[in-house]
Amino acid sequence: MMYPLSFAGDGFDRSAEEREQADVIYTQAEARSIALWRGKPLVEGGRLVRLPVDHEIFEDKGDCIYLGRPEGQPLFATDISKWEPADIEDAALGAFLDDSRQIHPLLPSEQGFIDMRAMLTVLDPFEADVAATAKAVLEWQRSHGYCAKCGHKTEAVKGGWQRSCSACGAQHFPRTDPVVIMMVERNDRVLVGRGATWPERMYSVLAGFVEPGETIEAAVRREVFEETSITVGEVHYAASQSWPFPSSLMIGCTAVATSDDIRIDPEELADAKWLTREELASVFSGEHPEVAPPRKGPIAGRLLANWLAATDD
Repeated sequence: MMYPLSFAGDGFDRSAEEREQADVIYTQAEARSIALWRGKPLVEGGRLVRLPVDHEIFEDKGDCIYLGRPEGQPLFATDISKWEPADIEDAALGAFLDDSRQIHPLLPSEQGFIDMRAMLTVLDPFEADVAATAKAVLEWQRSHGYCAKCGHKTEAVKGGWQRSCSACGAQHFPRTDPVVIMMVERNDRVLVGRGATWPERMYSVLAGFVEPGETIEAAVRREVFEETSITVGEVHYAASQSWPFPSSLMIGCTAVATSDDIRIDPEELADAKWLTREELASVFSGEHPEVAPPRKGPIAGRLLANWLAATDD
């Protein structure tokens, strides 16, 4: 069973060697930009909309980064979060899954800003890679406007991939937060949990941030124990996935538990349980009474699907 995996393509031509010349490239007639509003990319159908960099929509732009030449053409990503839609749905914007769509008055109605979680299986791997990169770096730009060393305001340089402090000379670069996400098994059962703020019936494999000084294996064991009191022995790497919410790298692992009794940390989880292979099959078929099928796109579904499809051969 092959479950779709979003934000995990083979990458694209980022043209890092051209970042010093990004300001000049921006003035070229063939330069295009994708637009993001509050982290939501502008899309039409299953593709990112590529607009001329001098389009009216960019007149009141925020941060801008040079993505490179994904298709041989200079491409930027521009934040237009200063724009205020006439009918903002605050409840939808703050929801776990934002299904609202914003349409800019200067653009055709077929084009809209859509939350990337809703686009997990709509964008093809190439488009998803571009969108994930744009969202992650623009989020970093938005949240790192001041020097972490002296507190002075910083300036974006090198096509938006670096911020420089003129006061103390410090240079700041985008960071990716490593997260372990693990399919824990024991005696032909798999461990799943549900976050306190998640929708009802939504369960997943466990996950957590890697702490300074930790190996991946140590992080897996610590996170599983902290959340469920389950101890883990053997750990193996499975796959990885970029996760731009806001800028993580999901490090998918499989692990073998060495204990059975679950005692959840209520600050981490609302519930956790073991599922047999038969029960997990009913989850994927949509027939389980307590657990909904995993969403297509996140690596959690891939890990569970691969475990379910495995045999003892």
